[in-house]
Amino acid sequence: MSAILISIKSPDPPPSGQHTKAHHVVLFQTGNCVINMAETGAIDEGFYSRQLYVLGHEAMRRMATAEVLIAGMKGLGVEIAKNVILSGVKSVTVQDEGQADWSDLSSQFFLHESDLGQNRATSSIPQLTALNPHVFVSAHTGPLNEDLLLNYQVVVLTDSSLDDQKRFGEFCHKHGIKFIVVDTKGLCGQLFCDFGDQFEVLDRDGEMPASLMIDRITKDNPGVVICADDQKHGLFDGTKVTFSEVQGMTELNSMAPVEIKSPRSPGPYSFSICDTSSFSSHERGGVVTEVKQPLTLNFKPLSKALKDHQPLILNDYGKISRHNTLHLAFQALHRFVKKEQRLPHPWSQSDADLLLGIVNELNSVAELDELDEAAVRIFSYTARGDLAPMNAFFGGLAAQEVIKASSGKFTPLQQWFYFDALECLPEDGGCLQESSFLSKGTRYDAQIVVFGSEFQQKLLNQKYFMVGAGAIGCELLKNFALIGIGAGEKGRITVTDMDYIERSNLNRQFLFRSKDIGKPKSEVAAKAVAEMNPQIKITAHQNRLDPDSEGVYDYSFFMGLDGVAAALDNVEARVYLDKRCVQHQKPMLEGGTLGSKGHTLVVVPHLTESYGPGKSSSGNAIPLCTLKNFPHRIEHTLQWARDQFEGLFKQTPENVNLFLRDPNFIERTLTHGDAEALEILGGVCISLQEMEAGGHRPKSWEDCVGWARRKWETQYNNEIRQLLHCFPPGELTSNGLPFWSGSKRCPHPLTFDPNNTTHIEYVVAAANLYGQIYGIEGTRDCAAIKNTLERVSVPPFSPKSSVKIHLTDKEMEEDSSPADKAQLEELKGKLSSLKSAAQMYPIDFEKDDDSNFHMDYIVAASNLRAENYDIPAADRHQSKRIAGRIIPAIATTTAAVAGLMCLELFKLIQGHKKIESYRTAYLNLAVQYFVLSQP
Repeated sequence: MSAILISIKSPDPPPSGQHTKAHHVVLFQTGNCVINMAETGAIDEGFYSRQLYVLGHEAMRRMATAEVLIAGMKGLGVEIAKNVILSGVKSVTVQDEGQADWSDLSSQFFLHESDLGQNRATSSIPQLTALNPHVFVSAHTGPLNEDLLLNYQVVVLTDSSLDDQKRFGEFCHKHGIKFIVVDTKGLCGQLFCDFGDQFEVLDRDGEMPASLMIDRITKDNPGVVICADDQKHGLFDGTKVTFSEVQGMTELNSMAPVEIKSPRSPGPYSFSICDTSSFSSHERGGVVTEVKQPLTLNFKPLSKALKDHQPLILNDYGKISRHNTLHLAFQALHRFVKKEQRLPHPWSQSDADLLLGIVNELNSVAELDELDEAAVRIFSYTARGDLAPMNAFFGGLAAQEVIKASSGKFTPLQQWFYFDALECLPEDGGCLQESSFLSKGTRYDAQIVVFGSEFQQKLLNQKYFMVGAGAIGCELLKNFALIGIGAGEKGRITVTDMDYIERSNLNRQFLFRSKDIGKPKSEVAAKAVAEMNPQIKITAHQNRLDPDSEGVYDYSFFMGLDGVAAALDNVEARVYLDKRCVQHQKPMLEGGTLGSKGHTLVVVPHLTESYGPGKSSSGNAIPLCTLKNFPHRIEHTLQWARDQFEGLFKQTPENVNLFLRDPNFIERTLTHGDAEALEILGGVCISLQEMEAGGHRPKSWEDCVGWARRKWETQYNNEIRQLLHCFPPGELTSNGLPFWSGSKRCPHPLTFDPNNTTHIEYVVAAANLYGQIYGIEGTRDCAAIKNTLERVSVPPFSPKSSVKIHLTDKEMEEDSSPADKAQLEELKGKLSSLKSAAQMYPIDFEKDDDSNFHMDYIVAASNLRAENYDIPAADRHQSKRIAGRIIPAIATTTAAVAGLMCLELFKLIQGHKKIESYRTAYLNLAVQYFVLSQP
């Protein structure tokens, strides 16, 4: 299959006020057939890989039909457009009548100095179009009107007047168009949503439906379900569930979804259901599965919602009165602009008095208990500010609401959200001279009007170390470039990232394009932000940050820094970087995301706690005996398949190569203990011995197919028969209870069928991978493989009574049966004659290459084992997420988190000494959950 990219542009500039189209159409060509993805509804899983784990296929398909209008292409508008385009809607039109000026460059990252005086929308089109080849992007340079709005399912207004918000809000509400208003002024921002009278939410939170093993169910009114003892159910009153695989009380298996309630004696392991007193008695087992229920929400149009303070979504709980005040202050600002035909002058006392007077007038009707007059004054002083971090935060939030509007996924904002970061201003609260805040005809003008020219010089001369140039790293570097970090005479940014760009990165790491695939992330990101701000001084490294790189990032390196930003994707690296920052007493900005969830942390020397030692994840580890013999969830079979992959195709070939080149390999292996040495050396020996001599070394492709078929028999038939021989289906424990109950699912052996798709997929993948580690070329030709299988001899198997199977990990550890010393000596003798064998080729697991057989093997191996234990199978997409340990990711959360991190950066550079000035943030954009607290 090959892909054709067609770029379509208008041949001539259009008359003013008309659309200019610039879009890509991606066509996939198979033979002579060309398929337009927009028409077939196919989802480009390679491009949207990480986002699909956040939104799912159905939500993505609904989004792919949505046409979105974003009005206003200043910094906030371009942030929203960037995130919405990356998300994969059908089309985005950006509207703006205005021309670019110096103040736009402080936050509009797709405008350059050469665009000054040009229309903002048309100037942004080339860069916006390049973000996602699946989205049609166009510009509209005329005014907004009702006829234009009718072409869209979602309309977003930025930098708009209150009159337009009311007028278009009423129109959109009446015509079923989802309507979003978002605005930032200096260090304050607002967001409003109106999705109509009857908006259906198909999935409130995006969490996987709970699935739980049943221990027992009482015959009672109401009946009580007790879950297997290792699982807290986490379900709430009113949740609906279905039952399956229940033995005895089979009436439950065929029932419609049942509503649950807390039992009379509540606990985390049980819940009540319907009257089960007339049902058959529960014998054993069963699975209870949560059924997600849709939710219908009602929204008021903006003109009505303006008068209502109840729909304020709180975030920083020390600021309730301030955010109620901001609800009035934004309305007052619209009145001020309408009357004066301008925004308040920076740090003007007279303009602040005038704005406060309007707020007090509005409050005579609103009757707020507490009015934050100081906040109104600062709002007036800084209203001309246009700050990149504020726009990044609100741009992430607003784009997430567009996704909700067009997909029905997640709970939308109802209906107002206010946020401020006034703590970014000097702690002493002193008012500076107005002259310090005047525009200077530079790209930082819209930042200077908030912080002053002296603070801007501090920003320019900062020396920062950015660790990571992935999703958060790209967003942080963009913000750094706009703010001016490292753009002064003494300033610099050093960025390091050892990774190279992959296709799955392009959906959220917005500095990268398809032409960059295979290039170092740090180099491409550095080059991209240098184009945004040519004054920036940035050096790119490809070093991993660990003890091995301490020669580069040594004492003198750290002591030359002002601070460090962590844009890392694992706890171990964060812990190490935090340790280095504590060691050298340098502040650290830290943030992370998991799908729609995000967090930020600022570490300030001698003031806040550090990131601290890594929290052990062993509590979430799957017990070995569960993996080996008693799986009961698809996660268990996938981890087992992944362990099989690592053992067969990576660890054993690595051990073989170590043995071949290291004369002391055997002696060193014996120091691990006889039992482990026997396992390792046995694996090496059998891998080097040819099949005629009883080993596993193949000479031909046919040998590889034979090995795969025999491995199938061992894993899915013989080992299951052995387990059932030790513990038959009717086995009772010493207490007289069924052995196969609770989380222990009674397995059954499988019989190989070459016409069964999963069976043959296992053989194809396993044989090809086995061939690869021996340098033997394989094939995907199923017909040829089936012919080979007819000639494969599978040895008979009989279960042995001498085999001992451990029931717990503790039992496994305590069973210290001495290894057979004679067997070890025999192995050493055999190995001495195999030193001249050819080396093997270990395979590193790579989940994102669909041609390498890795995920083919994992999916087939896991689903066959799931079939053994009657566990529902997982599709390739779900299997890739679990086995590949993929972290779900979406551009909206990343943008919001990076924005919050850079607000903390302002505070660090201000030199804030009060801990109450700083904020740690936890957010979940799926459900509008925001907690900002003192670190």
